[in-house]
Amino acid sequence: MPMTTTGRATEPRSLAAKLSNETLCTWLRDMLLIREFEVRSMQAYQNKKIGGFLHVYIGQEAVAVGTIAAATARDPVITAYRDHAHALARGTEARYCMAEMMGRLGGCAKGKGGSMHMFDRRRNMFGGHGIVGAQCPLGIGLAFATKYEDEVIDGGASRRITLCYFGDGALNQGSLHESMNLAGVLNLPIIFICENNGYSMGTATARGTTMAEDLTAKAVGYGFESASIDGMDVMAVYDGFMPIAEQCRETSRPAFVEIRTYRFKGHSMSDPRKYRTKDEEQRYQAMDPIERFTKYMAAERGVTEDEHEAMTRSVRKEIREAIRWAEKSPHPELGELYRDVYTDIWGPYRGTSGPEMHDKS
Repeated sequence: MPMTTTGRATEPRSLAAKLSNETLCTWLRDMLLIREFEVRSMQAYQNKKIGGFLHVYIGQEAVAVGTIAAATARDPVITAYRDHAHALARGTEARYCMAEMMGRLGGCAKGKGGSMHMFDRRRNMFGGHGIVGAQCPLGIGLAFATKYEDEVIDGGASRRITLCYFGDGALNQGSLHESMNLAGVLNLPIIFICENNGYSMGTATARGTTMAEDLTAKAVGYGFESASIDGMDVMAVYDGFMPIAEQCRETSRPAFVEIRTYRFKGHSMSDPRKYRTKDEEQRYQAMDPIERFTKYMAAERGVTEDEHEAMTRSVRKEIREAIRWAEKSPHPELGELYRDVYTDIWGPYRGTSGPEMHDKS
């Protein structure tokens, strides 16, 4: 699939190539960490240590790492249920993510969300969301709140943007289009990021949506700047996304980005992938974003095989320790069902219900 950019033009690799070796090595380590985390999550799921559903990000690592690298730590991030990578790329420790996967109290959401609801308020990671497209209205809420705080309260001294991720399966959800329309009307600083991996569960994108050959057409009616980016190359992701992010921050106007990628595994652990041919899968696996970036780092940045092996060992050790830590973390007690349900404004009414609660209002 050809990749084009309809936003600000930049020379290939002109931005990422200027970054330091230290920064690019951090990207590589993050991608290796995400891959190892997902592989071990699959094993834990098969061993019945993880319940519910599991949607892994293997093959798409460059998308989360490249886009989040173009944002600041203060920029809110919100995404769909294939969300482990976004939390890890944002800096959430692997042990907290793994504990969340296992439903343990030490998880980033106290074990209440599980695989599909990674949440880390300290890092402005506002969760994965299990309902297709449900994160989009929440995303524009975050963008509205940050714009108000930045411009009205702080006087425009700093401006934040919101990164709102969704899959190509959400393209036909009313919640997405209502959100895009309102973002345009209110001039909200949000980037709608479509992670187009070619399939809405088991349905090819072209069978479920119009203009599948160029999804940026979806943004035209809303007057958004847009871009289509190669999601199998982390440097291309950064190069294509950074100008859009800078313009969104500068103008407080929404944007739409299609990032073309591919998930190497099924939609979830229960998906046998019978709707895809082996030839197709092998063709995309030959474009593995981690192998692609590893070759670049070796050829252009002098990262040796020994250095790469040391990085890989470090990542594997971190994930092994994360699993052990998660397994030692306690299960939530029954009382946790009633905690974190309301904000502190409901404190005076805690423990009451029915008429008693209303009598106190």
